[in-house]
Amino acid sequence: MKDILVVKIGGSSAASPDLSRWIAAVEASSRPTVIVPGGGPFANAVRRHQATIGYDDAAAHEMAILAMAQFACALESLGRRLERAADEAAIEAVLERGRIAVWTARGAVLDDPSIEKSWSVTSDTLAAWLAQRLGARDLLLVKRIGVSGSTAIDALVGADIVDPSFPRHLGSETRAHIAGPGDLASAPLLLSEGGMPGRPVERRREAMVAAE
Repeated sequence: MKDILVVKIGGSSAASPDLSRWIAAVEASSRPTVIVPGGGPFANAVRRHQATIGYDDAAAHEMAILAMAQFACALESLGRRLERAADEAAIEAVLERGRIAVWTARGAVLDDPSIEKSWSVTSDTLAAWLAQRLGARDLLLVKRIGVSGSTAIDALVGADIVDPSFPRHLGSETRAHIAGPGDLASAPLLLSEGGMPGRPVERRREAMVAAE
């Protein structure tokens, strides 16, 4: 594993005053860091117009990935150390320059048959997929709302906090955390010291834990 941190910043954060604070927190990271943007209002527009225009889910999937690239443009403009990168080679080059890569997903994602081309796949799964490709040690999912209940991975899927494909694409050696607004105050210091804000995602199924 590489000491790389992948941070998914949800597109719903676009409407939150916390967005600039999360960007500042991520920019405090002392580790090689890659941001995966959500689709936010740009993906919402794709979803909203699908019924009217009539494009299928495969087209909507590709359009939603383009929406992530649009949010990546916005994030880059809000940061000081952020630089867009389209693929793994570009990500590595950005990291070598001591900057934070903002992934503009497309190419390899669309060519991978293991990624379902539907609304059931969100940027959470794509962040897990990228973390596995990069051999990243840690994945942080930044959500607009906090998680007060179980962080068992099946519970997160059941509560629609992550999508159903997320467990399949989360690498076996990648440590996943999930953070919300309550974790923001401590995030800059933790990330600057190589730590992780939020709560760890429990890989064991909740039912197995309850049976022990």
